[in-house]
Amino acid sequence: MVVNATGCMEVTTTIFPFSTWKVPFLHNAFENAAATISGVEGAYQSLKKQGKIAENIKFVAFGGDGGTYDIGLQSLSGAMERGHDMMYVCYNNQAYMNTGVQRSSATPRGAHTTTAPAGKVIAGKQQQAKDLTEIMAAHRIPYVAQTIVGNWPDATKKFEKAFSIPGPKFVNIYTPCIPGWGYDSTSTVKMSKMAAETCMWPCYEVENGKYKITYNPGANKKPVTEFLKTQVRFKHLLKDEAVIAEIQKATDDKWNWLLMMEAATNKA
Repeated sequence: MVVNATGCMEVTTTIFPFSTWKVPFLHNAFENAAATISGVEGAYQSLKKQGKIAENIKFVAFGGDGGTYDIGLQSLSGAMERGHDMMYVCYNNQAYMNTGVQRSSATPRGAHTTTAPAGKVIAGKQQQAKDLTEIMAAHRIPYVAQTIVGNWPDATKKFEKAFSIPGPKFVNIYTPCIPGWGYDSTSTVKMSKMAAETCMWPCYEVENGKYKITYNPGANKKPVTEFLKTQVRFKHLLKDEAVIAEIQKATDDKWNWLLMMEAATNKA
């Protein structure tokens, strides 16, 4: 059973009267995908207890970063806290891409958007992106993960694991956007891989409080400029050494923190 908030995925997969989904699918408003699917899952649990349904059904909600990080955060947090047996997937393209590339709280520092434009006064978005994966981990749910569309073995393993675990799960998948980011259409896989290789988007999971980094570039870790220079949304930063240094430090700090958490939570 799939619930999909209004957004890019809903628009491109359910053009009325057609649908690419081969399972029960419910489109709901921008802000309440998690609330909707938790209600459906709750009804299912009731019917199962009453003996009116015997099937084993999996429940999945999809939302973009705008409908997840921002206007859907309250319903998502509530669903996770209540402990519904469901998975929430955020396809994170780092802005409100479906409605005109407006900034969201997932938009990274320095990115150009239509509501945080780069110009003579400011260099794009002024704030760091919200760390929603860690906010979900703070709910103490059984499984939380980050992955990328460019590493399908990593993504597949995480989705399979999430489906096998009872209770609430959250997966944040990095999803490049051609019109919003400004890059050649053949480079989507390359874009997401570069985000992982620079550690601007680390691939890791938190299972029952234990951290595990699932992709470590090690000595091959690239500087953030290797990622920033590939996209139009960051082109104005290439001459702004102060902002690039700030982004590099924030990236390194988060990566070092993840290494520490992996070591600390997996002690024998």
